[in-house]
Amino acid sequence: MEKDIISNADKQKKPFLFKLGIGLLILYPILWGFAAIVPFTPFPTHIKAIIIPACIVVGEILFLIGVAFVGKEVVTKYKSKLNPKNWRRKGGKQQDGQ
Repeated sequence: MEKDIISNADKQKKPFLFKLGIGLLILYPILWGFAAIVPFTPFPTHIKAIIIPACIVVGEILFLIGVAFVGKEVVTKYKSKLNPKNWRRKGGKQQDGQ
């Protein structure tokens, strides 16, 4: 009986790359937000001109790596939940013609 409990617990654990991918997907909008805040900081203009594109490029690269680790299905699921058009729908299903 203890083997069944242990095996069920092992099945529910997510692999390290999946967790890393989720972390990268969380870091992605943080970098974009940082790029939006940098213009209002007291850094010199030439430093701002380096930081903003660097944040955007690194953010996009981390997003693509995160998608590769978690899979397209997971990203599609979360993108649909973040879409404001789907916030008022009940049950999460599209009701186009049904």
